[in-house]
Amino acid sequence: MDDRTFRNAMGTFATGVTVITTKVGDDIHGMTANAFMSISLNPKLVTVSIDHRAKMLEKIKAAGKYAVNILSENQVDISMHFAGQKQAEQIQWDEIDGLPVISDALTKIICDVYQSYEVGDHTLFIGEVKKVQISEGKPLLFFGGKYGRYESMQN
Repeated sequence: MDDRTFRNAMGTFATGVTVITTKVGDDIHGMTANAFMSISLNPKLVTVSIDHRAKMLEKIKAAGKYAVNILSENQVDISMHFAGQKQAEQIQWDEIDGLPVISDALTKIICDVYQSYEVGDHTLFIGEVKKVQISEGKPLLFFGGKYGRYESMQN
């Protein structure tokens, strides 16, 4: 099968949208990612998948830690900014345990790199969750190459 067919098939799985952030020296780095998942409750572990061509790969290796910012439905512009698709007007930053986080993100997850695995053309960074901060709101979703909103099917 060709790459486009595979990408189209994977695009039928609806995901949330995250921005992965880290800091090396005084420089803040971020990238949009929907390849994120929780993998263990004890210990509390999550994983992000980073393409070997992405600048973020070396940044996370150098920092040894990263933050996962789960975006809310009104943060399409921030997602597009960190995907290199358009410039956001202004991004408001906070800091948790020395890591930059997006101020209005729905959830912020602070991780130390626990392990990493090179798999195909990506590296999986397993992060040990050190802290979380949760806000009220609805998540930004991604399906079929397009952004969307969450709507509950239950009362």
